[in-house]
Amino acid sequence: MLHIDFGSRQEHCRIVLKHVFAMMLEQNLSTSTIAKYFGELPQLRDEDIELLLQTGPLEIGTLWAEWRAREWAVAAYTLAKNVLYLLCIYRWNGWSSEYRTFLSTTLALPAVNKYAGVRSGDVFLSADEEALIVRHLDEIAQKIKGGAHVPYSSAADAGMLICAYQFAMRPVQIAMLDVRRVRIWQDGIDADLTVHVTFHMAKQRGKETRIPLTRRVKREWACIFVYLQSALDCIAASPSPKFFQANSSAEVGQRIATLVRSLIGTGELGTATDLRHTAAQRLVDAGASHEELAEFLGHAQTNTGLIYYATSASHAERVNRALGASTIYRQVAKIAHDRFISPDELAALKEEQQIAAVPHGVSISGIGGCKSGQPSCPYNPITSCYGCRKFMPTTDLNLHRQVLIDMRDVVLLFERSSRGDLKSPAYMQLQRTIAEIQTVIGELEGDDE
Repeated sequence: MLHIDFGSRQEHCRIVLKHVFAMMLEQNLSTSTIAKYFGELPQLRDEDIELLLQTGPLEIGTLWAEWRAREWAVAAYTLAKNVLYLLCIYRWNGWSSEYRTFLSTTLALPAVNKYAGVRSGDVFLSADEEALIVRHLDEIAQKIKGGAHVPYSSAADAGMLICAYQFAMRPVQIAMLDVRRVRIWQDGIDADLTVHVTFHMAKQRGKETRIPLTRRVKREWACIFVYLQSALDCIAASPSPKFFQANSSAEVGQRIATLVRSLIGTGELGTATDLRHTAAQRLVDAGASHEELAEFLGHAQTNTGLIYYATSASHAERVNRALGASTIYRQVAKIAHDRFISPDELAALKEEQQIAAVPHGVSISGIGGCKSGQPSCPYNPITSCYGCRKFMPTTDLNLHRQVLIDMRDVVLLFERSSRGDLKSPAYMQLQRTIAEIQTVIGELEGDDE
C-alpha cells in the first residue's frame, strides 16, 4: 500500500497534485498504475512543478531536454507529463486540448526494454522446473481422487497455479474468476467430470467490450476444481462470489509465487508473469501461429507476441531438443530419483515393484524398480519413471543407453508422421523423458570415472 503525503508540499503545488490525482482516477487508470506514478513524486520537487506552471508550449521542449539529463525514473517523467495534461484541460498558460498529441509524441520518455527478460530467457522456467510443477498438481489430484483430506487453501493454491500454468492467466483474471464462470458437468465421454473456466481479456488498449475466453481444465486436474466447488457449496453463505476466495490480485500473485518457489527451490523465478511467459514460449516452440498465440494469451493484436518468435528456437533446434542432442537444452541438475540398485537387487524385488512396459510399441524391462509398485502408480510406465522420486534405476549402464536409443527412434517416428507438428502431449513427454534418461546415464558414467 502506498501512502501519498501531500502535506509536505507548498499549498499551490499541493492543489495541483491533488487535481492530477483526481484526473487519473477519472481516466480509469488502475490503482497500481497511479501508485507507480506517485511513487516517484519525491523526485518531482515543488520548484519543478512551479517551472511546469510557468512554461508554455513553445518553451517546454528546452525544459524537457534539461530534465532528461537528470535521469529520473520513467514514472517520474510520466507524472510530470500528467501535470501538463492537467494544464491542457484547464487551458493554462497557452496550453489547450490540441497539445495532448504533441505531449505524447514530442516529449520523449527514457527508452525502456520491456522484453529484456524474455530476450535473455531469464523469465522462462526450465523443463525440470515445469516437471516439478506438474508432479505437484498430479499429487494433489491423486490425493483428492483417493479420498484424502486436502486443506482448502492447498487446493485453492493448486487451482490458481493451474490457471497460471496451463492458461497463462494474469493474477487479476484469477482473482476475478467468478463461481458462475466455472462450469462443471459430465460430457458422457470421459468418466471424469469436465471443467470449463471463463474469464475476460485484461489490459486491452482499446475501449471495446472485453471478450470472454473459455478454457478447459486438463482432465487429470479437473478434480481439483470439483473439490473446490464442493467446498464452496458446503459454505452456507460464501463470503465472496469469487471462486478462489482471494481478496485481491496481489494476494493471488503472492500465493502462486510462494508455491512455485517452494517447488522449484529458487527465489528468483516463479511469479505468475514468469508462468505466463513460459506458457507462451512453450506454445511458440511447439509451432503455434501468431493467431493461436494471441488467442491463447488474450491479446487483441497479433504483433504483441512477436517477441516470443524472435527468441524461439528453429524447427531443427526443436527436433534436436526432443532428441536430447542440443547442448543448449541439456540439464546439468540431477533428476530426482530414490537410489541406484544393482541387477541382483532388482531381481530380488517383488514382481509388482519391477518396472516393465511397452511404451509406443517398444518392449522395455529391467530399467529399475518402483518404491510404491507399478500397479498403484497412476502415471505411464517407463516414460514417467525417469525423473520420479520413487524410481530406483538399475546400475546397468548399457540398458539405459539402449532405452535412450529406443526413445529417440520413437521421437523420429513422431517427427516423420506428424509433419513438424510438435504440439502432441506424448511428443512433449518423450522430450522430457529423453532428458531424464540422459541425466541417469550421466550420473552412472560419472560414477565409473
